[in-house]
Amino acid sequence: MAGHSHWAGIKHKKALIDNKRGKLWSKLSKAIIIAAKGGGDPGMNLKLRYAIDAARAVSMPKDNIERAIKKGTGELDGGNFDEILYEGYGPGGVAVLCEVLTDNRNRTAGEVRKLFEMADGKLGATGCVAYLFERKGLLAVGVAGIDEDLLMEVALEAGAEDVRREGDSFEIITDPNDFETVADALKAAKIETDVAEITRIPSNTVDIDVDTGRKVLKLVEQLDDHDDVQSVSANFNLPDEAMAEIGGE
Repeated sequence: MAGHSHWAGIKHKKALIDNKRGKLWSKLSKAIIIAAKGGGDPGMNLKLRYAIDAARAVSMPKDNIERAIKKGTGELDGGNFDEILYEGYGPGGVAVLCEVLTDNRNRTAGEVRKLFEMADGKLGATGCVAYLFERKGLLAVGVAGIDEDLLMEVALEAGAEDVRREGDSFEIITDPNDFETVADALKAAKIETDVAEITRIPSNTVDIDVDTGRKVLKLVEQLDDHDDVQSVSANFNLPDEAMAEIGGE
């Protein structure tokens, strides 16, 4: 879990930067478009509700959200995106998963393959690493000012599977079906989350050193920066002191 925890924190910081340059809105619009293909009513389409909640959390304008929904339902043109899961290996044998939304499979596959190769990694065949990850709900809460006992009580009573401290955050892990209930319970208790998403969490991790860590983080960040990549998960475990060293560079 530690490897994923580090990346969850990095993703939150990156999201703040990406949001300033409009990049995050573009990715979230695609997520809404895909979700809306299953129906344009968030009350009946849980996937759409999650996508809309994520968009609202970063202040995406209502007009943008509504336009994306209409593209997904076919009321407007521009909703022809495919969902693809790319799998591969990064430096040190780290397993990497990329969830992608693209309107051009060939272009995206070539660009993602190149990013892996530039990092001394390799894009793999379907199924090569997906089995190493579990789909879970993840909520991260900053440690500052949080009553740990209260947090654990609220989260576990709402159905969370686990609550643990990772660095300067508490992480709450849920079954995807219980994610909404736990998120609502935290909100009702006025506990703010830095990360709230359904994601892929590694069932085991690969220990790596500082040098390998630099390469893995560069690969994961470059993949996450790609316009078509919605999310990235990797099963690396980097000691806190090594992560602090890299973060200070």
